[in-house]
Amino acid sequence: MKIRKLGLAVALTVWGVALCMAAAHAADDTLYHDLGERPGITRIVDNMITHVLSDDRIKTHFEDTNIDRLKGMLVNYFQKTVGGPDVYKGSTDMAVIHRGMHLRNADFNAVVEDLQKGMDESGVPFATQNRFLALLAPKQKAIVSR
Repeated sequence: MKIRKLGLAVALTVWGVALCMAAAHAADDTLYHDLGERPGITRIVDNMITHVLSDDRIKTHFEDTNIDRLKGMLVNYFQKTVGGPDVYKGSTDMAVIHRGMHLRNADFNAVVEDLQKGMDESGVPFATQNRFLALLAPKQKAIVSR
């Protein structure tokens, strides 16, 4: 009898975990749509970059950057991150991409604030912004080097 109860408990636990994982996956599938798909993500990136380039805290980091290329890479990277259909052909190794930039936590936070402004201007609901930022936040450790 104890073995049967234990087996049932394990089965229910596994089933519960599977349901949670399925729900999380389903939520991820909708994030691309909730951000407005490619046109919405493009608008977010355009708004964000406008803020970045006028942000005295970080604009010097982008002085020698091909802004059109950066926008295209960010759109594709963000789409990949949120489950969009486009293929991202750039590096996903954030430490490699940002090597030599000597970025601080304050720099990272400034870019995130500018991204949030871009999402606000694009009409992205706060809860959707949080879902997106939660996917990007773990990249901070690889981006920040000092």
